Amino acid sequence: MADGGEGKRPKGVQAEERKVDWRRWKQERKAEKKKWKEMKLLKKLEKQRMRELAEKQAEKQEEQMEDKGRHYTLSVALPGSILNNAQSLELRTYLAGQIARACAIFCVDEIIVFDEHGEDVKSVEGDFEGIGRRGKACVQLARILQYLECPQYLRKSFFPKHEDLQFAGLLNPLDSPHHMRVDEDSEYREGVVLDRPTKPGRGSFVNCGMRKEVQIDRQLNPGLRVTVRLEEPQKAEAKVRKGTVVSSHHPRTVSGLYWGYSVRLASCLSAVFSECPFKEGYDLSIGTSERGSSVDQATLPSFRHALVVFGGLEGLEAGVDVDPNLEVTDPSVLFDFYLNTCPSQGSRTIRTEEALLISLSALRPHINEAVKTSSDS
Repeated sequence: MADGGEGKRPKGVQAEERKVDWRRWKQERKAEKKKWKEMKLLKKLEKQRMRELAEKQAEKQEEQMEDKGRHYTLSVALPGSILNNAQSLELRTYLAGQIARACAIFCVDEIIVFDEHGEDVKSVEGDFEGIGRRGKACVQLARILQYLECPQYLRKSFFPKHEDLQFAGLLNPLDSPHHMRVDEDSEYREGVVLDRPTKPGRGSFVNCGMRKEVQIDRQLNPGLRVTVRLEEPQKAEAKVRKGTVVSSHHPRTVSGLYWGYSVRLASCLSAVFSECPFKEGYDLSIGTSERGSSVDQATLPSFRHALVVFGGLEGLEAGVDVDPNLEVTDPSVLFDFYLNTCPSQGSRTIRTEEALLISLSALRPHINEAVKTSSDS
C-alpha cells in the first residue's frame, strides 16, 4: 500500500500540469492559426501576382499582334486596253492571269483598271463582244481579276457561267493566304452567308469551305461574302463552328496577313485619283515611264496609301491626252514620283505585264525602307 501511495501524485500537482498543457496548447493553436493566415495571405498574393503577370503577357501579346499588322496599302492602276494587244481570247485570259499573279506576289491591296480611251465603264456587267472592241477589255480584265482573287470554294456562288471566263481553267491559281484547303487551320476564313433559317437571337450560317458550317455572331443577308474570325472549337463533336464577322482588312491590319485585292473600274486616268476609296486619298503616287528618273536614286517618304500607275501600249501620255478632266500634257506633273524602273533596258518596249513585275520588284526595297522609317518615328 505504501508503495502504491508513493506512485500517486497529489491532485493539485496534476491540475497544475493540466493547466500548463492547456496554456501551451492555446499558444500552439494561436501560432498555427497565425501561420495558416500567413500562408493564406501568401497564396492570395501569389494568385494576384500570377493574374497581373497573365494580364501583362496578354497586353504584350496584343501589342505584338498589333505590331504584326500591316497598316499601309499598295494600289496598282493599269489600263484595260492591254488586253487588246493579245491575239486570241485564250491569250487575253492568260494575260489577265499574269497581272493577277504579279499583284498577289507583291501583296497589292487594290487593282484599278482604267480606260485610257476615256469611255465611261464603271461596271463589270455586260458580255465580251469580240477582240478589239474598245471599252470591253476593261470589263473583261476586271472580271477575270475578281474571279482569280475569289477563293475556289466560293466561285460558284459569285461567278455564274460567263463568256469572259470561258478559258479561266487555263489560269494559274493565286494560292494566296485566304485561299484555304478544306482541312487547313486558320484564324480567318472567307465565306458566303447561307440561306438557312436560324433561331431568334442566333447568327447566320456561313460556308467557309470547311467540312463544318460556321455560325457567325449576327444575322446577315444570304449570298453576302464575309470575312470570319474563327473561334477555337469547344467540342470536337460539335456540328458547327463558331465565328465572328470582321472587316476584310482586319487580317492585314491585325495579323499582317495578305488577304487578296479589291478591283475597281475607273472611266479615265483622273478617276483613278478622284474615286479613291480611302478617306485621305493616296498620299504617295508613282508614275512609271522610260522617260522618268531612275528608281535607284529615289527615296520614298513615309505613307499610308501608295499608288503605282502603269501605262498601256502608248504609255501614260495616251491616258492624259484623252482625259477631259486633265488640262496638262505632261503626265509627270500628276505624280509625286515619275520613275524609270528599268534603266538601260535592252528592248525598245516593255510590256505592261513585264513592267508590273519589274517595277514592283524595284520599288519593294524603297517601300520597305519608307515603312520602316515611318514605324521607327
